[in-house]
Amino acid sequence: MKRRQWLAVLPLAAMMISLLGAYGVINAANNEENQVPGMSEGSQDYPIELTFWALGNTHYATLAQEYMAEHPNIKININIQTDIFTHHNRMESALSSRSGAPDIFMLDQESMERFVNAQDQFYNLYDFGAKGIEVDYLYWAWKQATLVDGSFQLGLPAGISPTVVYYRADLMERAGLPADPEEFSAAINKWDKFAVVAKWFTEQTGLPFADSADLVYNGLRDQSTDRIYFNKIDGSFIGDTNPQVKKAYDFTVKGIQEGWIGNWTLGSPEWEKAIREGDLGVILAPTWMEDTIRSASDTTGKWRIAQIPEGSGSWGGSFLTLPREGKHPKEAYDFITWLTNKDNQLETYKASGLLPSIPAVYNEPEFQADQDDFFGGQVISEAYARSAQRVKPVYYGPRFEQVDTLIKNAFRDIVENKADPQSEWDDAMKRVADAA
Repeated sequence: MKRRQWLAVLPLAAMMISLLGAYGVINAANNEENQVPGMSEGSQDYPIELTFWALGNTHYATLAQEYMAEHPNIKININIQTDIFTHHNRMESALSSRSGAPDIFMLDQESMERFVNAQDQFYNLYDFGAKGIEVDYLYWAWKQATLVDGSFQLGLPAGISPTVVYYRADLMERAGLPADPEEFSAAINKWDKFAVVAKWFTEQTGLPFADSADLVYNGLRDQSTDRIYFNKIDGSFIGDTNPQVKKAYDFTVKGIQEGWIGNWTLGSPEWEKAIREGDLGVILAPTWMEDTIRSASDTTGKWRIAQIPEGSGSWGGSFLTLPREGKHPKEAYDFITWLTNKDNQLETYKASGLLPSIPAVYNEPEFQADQDDFFGGQVISEAYARSAQRVKPVYYGPRFEQVDTLIKNAFRDIVENKADPQSEWDDAMKRVADAA
């Protein structure tokens, strides 16, 4: 199986350097073959031009050509950006100046909060009939682009990034633990069982079970009910009273203190070296982390994928939105609904690895057929699909990253300075209150 290229937001600079490429622009329809004979610019029948700002390797340029062949009155110009920050900053500038925005904008989930409050500058997809296709998509993925009151749909889910447990099967065998994905998933299917297995693994191998405090914390944090740090009705901070947040914090502290969580910084060269050299047992990560793991080519056949205890989370994903500056929203909507329908999500997955947001795709033989040699012959699409269907919708809020960083800084102090966990928690909560 060829290496998948996953669309992702990577907030760490070191990781961005390794996973993002140079800026590229593809004009998907800029030749005379796309012109309908006899049409002129002044003619009523002249093709409607749609500008599409896409992100990453998605197969969309090829599909746009197919769409134009079937719709000769539509001309689609695709600009493909591979730098995620440049992509979203460019759009933010266009919205601020109210000039230069495209007809279609591909929005990454991690940047959703930058744009969701600017809904006056986007079309509401419900106005074009999106209610009729909502049921086709994963509920939680759809809700990531829905305003709190449910009246406004900002975008169609184009791809998703649920979280899974990547693990070294050979190291599990060395520790006397099950190596089979089903058996290993069962062995860690509760967080208390996860902690017991983690401690045993470290005692038997002398290696940390999990790679980082950040990803262990994320695994529990994302299982919050409905909201994590902020009340989605009034925006007030509720992280200090959300029991799941404190549970995630305490569980991570336990792992640090018991020595089964590694102290590598996510995305650092040392972290990547640990992955290559087999210095850890598991990585709790979104599906786009697959590329980083595959880069450890000498470990081919040693990795497997299991399910996160008690339910999956999500980190990343993308949506297709329609800025109000676009002059042909109906045609743009028709195109994005076609682009993200069941058949084309399957084609996009096969070509680029963008995980479908329509669960009906998961039953297709072509989706299920790919045994992956890197992962010991496991059909990893099935593992990803199972994870995707275990995610529940959760509200992040406009200052999610700020709060999350403060909590994760506490883990650094506990690891590096042996700081008191309760004092670090209290300090983080105070800092959040001061910022508010």
